[in-house]
Amino acid sequence: MPDYLVACAGFIYIVAFLIINQIVLRCMLLVGSAFYVAYYAVVAGEPLWMAIFTNIGISTANFLGLLILIFSRSRLAIPKEHSDIYPVFSLLPPGDFRTLIRLGRRRVLNEDAVLTRDGAPVDTLYFVLRGEVVAEKRGETFMLPERIFIGEVGYLTRDGASATTRLAKGGEVLEWDVARLRAKAKQSARFNLALDALISKDLAAKVSRAGAPGKGDTAPVSVA
Repeated sequence: MPDYLVACAGFIYIVAFLIINQIVLRCMLLVGSAFYVAYYAVVAGEPLWMAIFTNIGISTANFLGLLILIFSRSRLAIPKEHSDIYPVFSLLPPGDFRTLIRLGRRRVLNEDAVLTRDGAPVDTLYFVLRGEVVAEKRGETFMLPERIFIGEVGYLTRDGASATTRLAKGGEVLEWDVARLRAKAKQSARFNLALDALISKDLAAKVSRAGAPGKGDTAPVSVA
């Protein structure tokens, strides 16, 4: 009987490590650990308590990690005060959205503000939630719609802004310190990939608008 227990535990562990889905993997490891605990309880004349407690400790850590993983993927991770804008960032898993929001600041402008200056380093990344952006580039002035990133190219390339952009009083933005955002992206590969995907989607939308036929004069793909 003990041999069957350890064989089942080993088989479950092997299958678990072949699974990419982290939730399923962790659940299977919990089942495998239960078989190991049962094995250590009956394999000798008396239970091997040290091995049992060690496996229970490992299983507890695995279970806590599973709870954190489930929470990060559920809508419970979305801050209530920012749930109204999550649909705009729905490309991000709830946990990554929570991280992004915590790194930044949401505010309504109480006066006209310059977001970027042509040629100047991009120290702040913006996402315009409400309000039209006035951009000046190569001597031309044009309007940009809301719900776009401003400064995203500077964030990605570390180059200076390619245009001067302004947002009028009453506009609402999310803003992030670029250095802090880069530090978090460097620390977490998953967060970095999620943020890159979000910015890429924004750039793709700008390309689509810039290349749409029959729209007359269109704004450049990116301004910062």
